[in-house]
Amino acid sequence: MVRQMHAYMVPTSHGMVAVRDSGTGSSSVILIHGNSSSSAVFQPQIDSAALAGHRLVAIDLPGHGASADATHPERTYTRPGFAGTLAEVISHIGVAEPVLVGWSLGGHIALELAPRLPSVRGIMICGAPPVGSAMAEGFRPGSAVRYGARESLSADELEAFGLAIFGRTLDATLRAAMARADGRARRIMFEAAHAGAGVNQRHVAEHFAAPLAVVNGAGDTMINLDYFDGIGYANLWSGRCHRLPNAGHAPFRDDPVAFGALLARFLADIEAGQR
Repeated sequence: MVRQMHAYMVPTSHGMVAVRDSGTGSSSVILIHGNSSSSAVFQPQIDSAALAGHRLVAIDLPGHGASADATHPERTYTRPGFAGTLAEVISHIGVAEPVLVGWSLGGHIALELAPRLPSVRGIMICGAPPVGSAMAEGFRPGSAVRYGARESLSADELEAFGLAIFGRTLDATLRAAMARADGRARRIMFEAAHAGAGVNQRHVAEHFAAPLAVVNGAGDTMINLDYFDGIGYANLWSGRCHRLPNAGHAPFRDDPVAFGALLARFLADIEAGQR
């Protein structure tokens, strides 16, 4: 099946935001990319036969992809700032009851957004530990996470960051997205997080009433996979955190078939009112 894709720009108080809107269906899925990436990262899901019956909306965060750089970087390039941007976009395009799928930074943004949008029907996170005040608990020390906090990266550092994030799926499109990303977003976001900006995401996960799905790659070298298992989720979908055995930090790219099957099941359960 070939999806009909509509690409357009949405005006927000944070700047112009690029949207890739495809398909139709009873579920509207908002796809939120990670640090120094773009909506192009979700092409395998847009092409997925398993997800053909759903509307998929992939958004470029400010300072990423085809979106404009933030008009006020200190306001926008934080988890609350990105969440506020998405709330404006979701309202503008008329999605009343979204399902959020967030990867890495995108997962943190989804958890940040949840308390603002009570109509969210469910959330799936990948590579995004729901951290509280002890942020380091969710990540592996000495990993490539350090690159995600630097405004300026050399060509070699950018390549190392890309390989840690994408592994074998790193290609020219993803390299271009990383090179385009506004480096100020990396620095400001981490500075703001360490200063305490944003919600306690562990608290959100432990109190979020709608289904919350956790899907990670078993070979992820950046996050502490065991951390996810120690959270007292209010409504953990399927009763467990999923680990795809042949995947790293971007499981939806490393094993799009297995990921697509899980996401399709998650959406079906939401539509059926199951938890």
